[in-house]
Amino acid sequence: MTTSTPQAPRCAVDAGRWPDVAVAEGSPVRAAVARVLFTHAVAALPVRVRFPDGRLLGAGPPEAPVMVLYRPREFFRRFGASGLIGFGESYLAGDWDCADLTGLLTVFAGHAGDLIPPVLQRMRTLALRRPPAADQQTRDGARRNIGRHYDLSNELFALFLDETMTYSSALFATREGAAGGPPLAAGHLLADGQRRKIDGLLDRAGVGPGCRLLEVGTGWGELAIRAAQRGASVVTVTISREQQAFAAGRVAEAGLAGRVRVELRDYRDIEGTFDAICSCEMVEAVGERYWDVYLTALDQHLAPGGRIGLQTITMPHDRMLATRRTYTWIQKYIFPGGLLPSVTAIEDSLARSTRLRVTARTDFGPHYAETLKIWRDRFQARADEVARLGFDDVFARMWTFYLCYSEAGFRSGYIGVSQLTLARI
Repeated sequence: MTTSTPQAPRCAVDAGRWPDVAVAEGSPVRAAVARVLFTHAVAALPVRVRFPDGRLLGAGPPEAPVMVLYRPREFFRRFGASGLIGFGESYLAGDWDCADLTGLLTVFAGHAGDLIPPVLQRMRTLALRRPPAADQQTRDGARRNIGRHYDLSNELFALFLDETMTYSSALFATREGAAGGPPLAAGHLLADGQRRKIDGLLDRAGVGPGCRLLEVGTGWGELAIRAAQRGASVVTVTISREQQAFAAGRVAEAGLAGRVRVELRDYRDIEGTFDAICSCEMVEAVGERYWDVYLTALDQHLAPGGRIGLQTITMPHDRMLATRRTYTWIQKYIFPGGLLPSVTAIEDSLARSTRLRVTARTDFGPHYAETLKIWRDRFQARADEVARLGFDDVFARMWTFYLCYSEAGFRSGYIGVSQLTLARI
């Protein structure tokens, strides 16, 4: 048995752009506590952790994911200083790596309740930061937050999305032929899965010839185009300038400019009523404080007898309640101001602020795991092109961690995704 370890990944940290990644700050006491907690927790998990001296920790078999610690001191300082945010930042900095990052994170997600002792979990609100007030999804805050992610570069997203430019879970064909069953996924079938998902939302909302459709959250325009091809007239709203320009161009190219209006507009400023409404993975970006406002807006703009097709990433309700006041790595680096709802939270908000109710529901979390795997494979295969767009090594590791972290959440069941039909009953 050899005790040699792989070389640490190249990661030239720009202290100006990534100040929280450049320096491993934190008190020695918290670092020592983090070391004790981490080593105690992973000792019983089906993973292995390798230290620079070759020492192995963990209960995993030889084929288990191996977390290679290159700089334990920096890792435990970051982890001790800011918990799971520090865990992610230490990956960005190159303190550790793993050849099977998704597998490792899936184990951690599946044993999330075992990593921190219950007494410390109850004290999490005292030890961890709350989301910053500046990230609240006010009109100005929402534009700023959306711009930080969706306006990064249309070219960047085109590198790993499929031809439909759809950035939400696909719905693949299944062995049983039923929505939500185990997906039969392959990279070349991603576009078909995205169209199947979109058609499912349009069907839920009853979109057909002559229908007036409102879409809240344009993305890059595929749903609006498919609705117009069904004979609907569409108003689709977004607060991303990059997405508005891209979607409007796609609509014109498809010869549908007379049927689709792509508006740069906040959902709180929509005008008119519509026979049907669709909104795909938008509620997660609204923020808990504005769930009532968002769902009220949908209710107000839905004509009598109309239906809504809503797709959302979800968390179990108890987990959402336990984490909703915690500032997370995803909020800091990927989706500022967001929070995943539970279906219960959506139902409670609907009952509290609208006349709408959930009348049908399909869950298909495993399909999101497959979607993310395809995105991750494509992103990593085109790393050179990502660099040519001007994104540095830290960004590439951040995006890889984000895609693996998200895939692990769906594979472990820590998070899910649902399509909901909303109607007045």
